[in-house]
Amino acid sequence: MKGFGDTNQSKKKNIRYEYEKFSTDQLIKKAFQLQAGGKKLEAAKYYLYLIKNGLKNYIVFSNYGTFLKEIGKHKEAEIELKKAITLNPKYANAYYNLGVLFLEKGNLSKAEINLRKAIELKSDFASAHYNLGFILKNLGKLHEAKLHIQKALEIDPQLTDAYLSLSTMRQTEKDQNWINQLFSESFLTNKNNKELINIFFGRANILHKRRNYKESAENLIKANNLKLSIFKSEANLLIKKTKKLKISSNNFQRNFQDYSNDPISIFIVGLPRCGSTLVESILSLNSGVNDLGEVNIFEESYREYKQSDREATLAEIYKKNSQNNVAELTITTNKWLFNYQYAGIIARTIPNAKIIHCYRNPLDNILSIYRAHFSTGNIFSSSLVDCTQVYIDQEEIMDMYKKEFRPYIYDLNYDELVTNPLKEIKSLINWLRWEWNDNYLYPNQNQRAVFTRSNVEIRSPINSKSVGGWKHYKDMLKPAIEILIKKDRYKNFIS
Repeated sequence: MKGFGDTNQSKKKNIRYEYEKFSTDQLIKKAFQLQAGGKKLEAAKYYLYLIKNGLKNYIVFSNYGTFLKEIGKHKEAEIELKKAITLNPKYANAYYNLGVLFLEKGNLSKAEINLRKAIELKSDFASAHYNLGFILKNLGKLHEAKLHIQKALEIDPQLTDAYLSLSTMRQTEKDQNWINQLFSESFLTNKNNKELINIFFGRANILHKRRNYKESAENLIKANNLKLSIFKSEANLLIKKTKKLKISSNNFQRNFQDYSNDPISIFIVGLPRCGSTLVESILSLNSGVNDLGEVNIFEESYREYKQSDREATLAEIYKKNSQNNVAELTITTNKWLFNYQYAGIIARTIPNAKIIHCYRNPLDNILSIYRAHFSTGNIFSSSLVDCTQVYIDQEEIMDMYKKEFRPYIYDLNYDELVTNPLKEIKSLINWLRWEWNDNYLYPNQNQRAVFTRSNVEIRSPINSKSVGGWKHYKDMLKPAIEILIKKDRYKNFIS
């Protein structure tokens, strides 16, 4: 052990000696070069050495803070970025990086303030305009969002994220210039796979709006095939996890005492694009509701419980972790959709738990997932076969849980909700035992931030225009249809 320690000390001395061979300016230059070359970890070592030795350089603090942000050390990153701003209040990059940090943490108000400051200091900051537009889009300020995203494109016509974002929004004749650029074959030149994926999804969105479904499908296939070449689907792992958690749920006993004062926990479950964002927006119109958002708090709590000495119950751990997101826990909504895998454990362990299972026509749901470009997770979305298998898996497991925990699980059919909103919303509110309010019929007027793929659609009144949309893509959906047709329960949907 002594020798091991000596070796470590020797390494530290050698590293320090290497640094001491250079002047401060040379070290800064070297760090910048390493970062520009993608060697971020090596660059960070230089930054840390310089900071520990008392250097007061705002760019060094900003770059080091950005590195800390990228590795998930958000608190430390915030400190370093604020130091950079203190040293130079006119350094736009530091405000930008701080804004992106707050955006990643879900603090949109602070993110917006810092990004606006970055733009104030540097009006041609394309990424700042784009990210500000992204925030405003999530806040429902669609007109201003579009202006900033368009500004980002004016500054940087190669910013494919901006094309994709604009393609999901309402277009006018004024949009024709960037649309022409998006469809230009020369635009594909010198683009990496990530950029090509953005382009093909963007084209598909525009073509869908123009009702050119055949060409839209062609671009969807290109985009999703590219995604599959980069990321593994992992649908099989997801399905195995469902089965494993079903077995694990039998290890818990539903044995509640007096939990009348415990918060009401509403879990909205299902697959992506099943209408869950609409349901969440309806429920959050109740002033007593605090939405936890789409974060896997329950899964994290379950892992913590499994690794603990079991002095605290799973319910107590979940309550503690929920309080990290919202201060008031009288009524909470949790929209981590894959909680359907934990539905049995939730029903057995969480007092006053209510589970809302959102579902829709399987082919409409599969199509909507396939058409969505999820920035993270949901990799199964790029395979129609995998989408179908995952859809069937979640329906079958929920069928099993409904038989066992019927009083605690509500069936919410998206198709029926958007076709007859008054009837279906009243039914849901009655099941929750809430007082009726006509405001529940107008979730589009809800001012809450929406971070999901539905952040544009949710700002429109409830409508049924997406119901039956799969018929336009019938040829593309053949792999899904071939699987579904083998099960009796889906034959009516297909016919």
